[in-house]
Amino acid sequence: MANKNNKNKQQNGKNEQEPLLRVIPLGGLGEIGKNMMVLESGDDLIIIDVGLMFPTSDMHGIDIIIPNAEYVLDRLDMVRGIFLTHGHEDHIGALSYLLEEGVNAPIYATPLTRGLVEVKLREHKLLADADLNTVDEESVVEAGPFTVEFFHTCHSFPDSAGLSIMTPAGRVVHTSDYRFDPTPVDEKPTEEAKLKAWGDEGVVLLMADSTNAEQEEQTPSERTVGVMLNEVFSQAEGRVLLATFASNIGRVQQIITAARTHGRRVGVIGRSMINNVRIAIKLGYLDITQDELLTTAEMESLPGHEVVIVATGSQGEPTSAMVRMSVGDHRQITLRKGDTVVLSATPIPGNEELFNGTLDNLFRRGVDVLYYKMGNVHVSGHGGRADYRHMLELTRPQFFIPAHGEYRHLVLHGRLAAETGVKEENIFVIEDGQVIEIGPAGDNGELTARYGEEVPANHVFVDGLGVGDIGNVVLRDRRHLGNDGFIVCIVVLDEFDGAILYGPEIISRGFVYMRESEDLMERAEQAVLRVLKKSNKKTPVRVVENKIRDALGQFASREMGRRPMILPQVMEV
Repeated sequence: MANKNNKNKQQNGKNEQEPLLRVIPLGGLGEIGKNMMVLESGDDLIIIDVGLMFPTSDMHGIDIIIPNAEYVLDRLDMVRGIFLTHGHEDHIGALSYLLEEGVNAPIYATPLTRGLVEVKLREHKLLADADLNTVDEESVVEAGPFTVEFFHTCHSFPDSAGLSIMTPAGRVVHTSDYRFDPTPVDEKPTEEAKLKAWGDEGVVLLMADSTNAEQEEQTPSERTVGVMLNEVFSQAEGRVLLATFASNIGRVQQIITAARTHGRRVGVIGRSMINNVRIAIKLGYLDITQDELLTTAEMESLPGHEVVIVATGSQGEPTSAMVRMSVGDHRQITLRKGDTVVLSATPIPGNEELFNGTLDNLFRRGVDVLYYKMGNVHVSGHGGRADYRHMLELTRPQFFIPAHGEYRHLVLHGRLAAETGVKEENIFVIEDGQVIEIGPAGDNGELTARYGEEVPANHVFVDGLGVGDIGNVVLRDRRHLGNDGFIVCIVVLDEFDGAILYGPEIISRGFVYMRESEDLMERAEQAVLRVLKKSNKKTPVRVVENKIRDALGQFASREMGRRPMILPQVMEV
């Protein structure tokens, strides 16, 4: 496989010409989430997906993470279209932020994806100015030199689509998220005939989902979850509460169908779940009316064996409905003995701590809990290696870029591509910001691929209303504060003779409990006084503060084995 440190000589030849196509990943390669891909040719570019990623437990205070779109923002007049493959947050969640930065291009999405996007844009007061266009698997869109066709993919979202893009370099297939399910719940499998036809015509580049590259077998059919639901509903004596992704509309329909079979009615809880279900009902993706849904009062008052509740919080998101219920903090729904709770999802990599914490809290409430280690409560929307092999065999690409996955997933998918016949030098395992250029080499016009100049593709952190104002240094300080607390030392000196007019006063938070550590604080003050006695009126305040910081740091390490953040405040009056 080609990698950045082992480029072949042909790719670095002297006869390189201007590339016909540049592939620029800004998110989703080397990580799970915040998917964003840019294809560029000459003075034109298109964007595929604009997703977000949820923070890990060490990113204190961060709400979400979005792609660094600096490359696009510097080329606003080149953007010919934004193509959204489906409505999951890791594919559409950062669109509002991109539009707020000035991107004003046509947006193409399937009906349900468009409906969910409209909700987000309305919340951000961007809907009126957005150029939204509805497409389906039969649509063809001209966007500058790009001709974009769509193919239906089987995923945990009803109208997911992959893209086939005719570019100046040839056909590019971007699978987005998919699996080959021969018996999908909506009876709409991934369109293999289109993929085979394109493969017969010739696919220059395949970019394919790699999320489950460690899973050898094909992903089971979504219908296995339906079997589980029927078992749970038939055995549960009380209410059944299921947590799933708010955008997993297909799963919601399975729950509705199973509930009816067992004489139960369904209600939904959680703002995003309520909004998404409302849109799905309006567009005909759910076989239920708004009036049929239970009210929150009915969820609490009806006999338990008649009630099913679908909620947000399958990943242990701190403000979600299920998490609030698990700690007894939900204003409308109170868990009680006899309830059965199903977390119908597997934890996203890096999110295991929040997921497990929610599990423990649910068990503490005395309810029966089912999760991914205890049965078929969830089926991945992503294919396994058997699915990936089949995609490669259908399309038979000249070049291959594994997409959507952590680095090991990309490597494993690349090896699989080599097994199916893709030349190793034509397989590019790249991460965000690493650019691939495809164009003719020499005078014979034969296509080759090479690495281009890297572009910025770091995380952009969203904290409250702040976008991008929190960097790695601030996160480091937050981790520091969270681990060891802080000490503030206040000293007031006479500006004429350097005499101590006040202090040293030491204030601590998160280091020790001061009321029970008076002796320790007195010794800390003595350490500061020794520093002050060695200084004089000519010593600059900044130097005095640095010496106090060093003295208190050594003291905390020696006495407690801790490294608190130390904030000396020396003033002259």
